[in-house]
Amino acid sequence: MTAEMVAPAWMHTQISAEQYDSWSEEQCAGIEIVDGMVVVSPSASKRHNRLARILANALDTAAGPDWNADTDFDVRLQDVPLTNRRPDVIVYRAETIDLTPTRPEHVLLVVEVVSPGSETTDRIVKVDQYAKAGIPFYWRIEQAVTGVPIVYTYVLDPATKGYRDGEMFTGVIKAAVPFSVTLDLGSI
Repeated sequence: MTAEMVAPAWMHTQISAEQYDSWSEEQCAGIEIVDGMVVVSPSASKRHNRLARILANALDTAAGPDWNADTDFDVRLQDVPLTNRRPDVIVYRAETIDLTPTRPEHVLLVVEVVSPGSETTDRIVKVDQYAKAGIPFYWRIEQAVTGVPIVYTYVLDPATKGYRDGEMFTGVIKAAVPFSVTLDLGSI
């Protein structure tokens, strides 16, 4: 085995919240922590990033002054074992903009854009984790072969801590919840 093949020590041990919080933003970019273990995320495509950014901008405008929408930062789902997810789009309470880490109780909506390699995680694993954490709304965007994204929306059932199906949109989002927003995804 050559020196290049030796994995760093952090890939073999659980990371605590305290350790993770001491890392720089550069060290945290492109990773998530699941049950204390570092999970490296593949780089997203330009189309994926553009879709997330345009959606975040539309949600930010529609949300009004009490909510912000943004991309690419951690939501701390649990401290022990540490689980941090980095949704593609997050709508969170405006008053918590300077609080770190962002907690589920600060979050109204998370959006995941499904990419090759994230299908199972975005369709099954994350939806379950976000629901158990109590995040009220989850949207999943599938990048269809036609080039027109399909948006699946989910609403939390607080009694079961699971999501129930909401609306599905192809091309144009015309959502009424969690607030009114209209966006043509067919033009992206």
